[in-house]
Amino acid sequence: MCFMEKRWYVVHTYAGYENKVKANLEKRIDSMNMEGKIFRILVPMEDEVEVKDGKKKISKRKVFPGYVLVEMYMTDDSWYVVRNTPGVTGFVGSGSKPIPLNEDEARQIIRQMGVEEPRARLALSLGENVRVIAGPFENFIGQIEEINEEKQKVRVLISMFGRETPVELDFGQIEKTS
Repeated sequence: MCFMEKRWYVVHTYAGYENKVKANLEKRIDSMNMEGKIFRILVPMEDEVEVKDGKKKISKRKVFPGYVLVEMYMTDDSWYVVRNTPGVTGFVGSGSKPIPLNEDEARQIIRQMGVEEPRARLALSLGENVRVIAGPFENFIGQIEEINEEKQKVRVLISMFGRETPVELDFGQIEKTS
């Protein structure tokens, strides 16, 4: 069971034990040296405004009671650490195979909570030459035509079949040519 891609998984807990599971899991990650495989643990919360006696009171409410999100590499040992944390009843998935959240779902939940995703910075500018280091255009060299910081994407003009072809790539798919 080695997927070796950092993904968000949903862990089912006893109702009301979400924060306890988060604390227990953080202790286990530390004591079992799993920092390189299990990264972030979130109890999805949102602000709830309650008006009582004409006064506004803002409190936190669990968005998914009984569930905790865990960002991790899914390996046999990381699965074991999470699965055997006190208060955890299992992973969400089919049978015994945990199914990760798709990236859009995870991003939406994290954004809704106001937790910032680490953003990649691009130390390149328009017109610079780059090499594609991942994906179907790997090892092609091209010139940056457009940079979209918000979406973390660039448009690169790659020479294919004797003509310039624009290709949209993620920041992590390119590197500066030397």
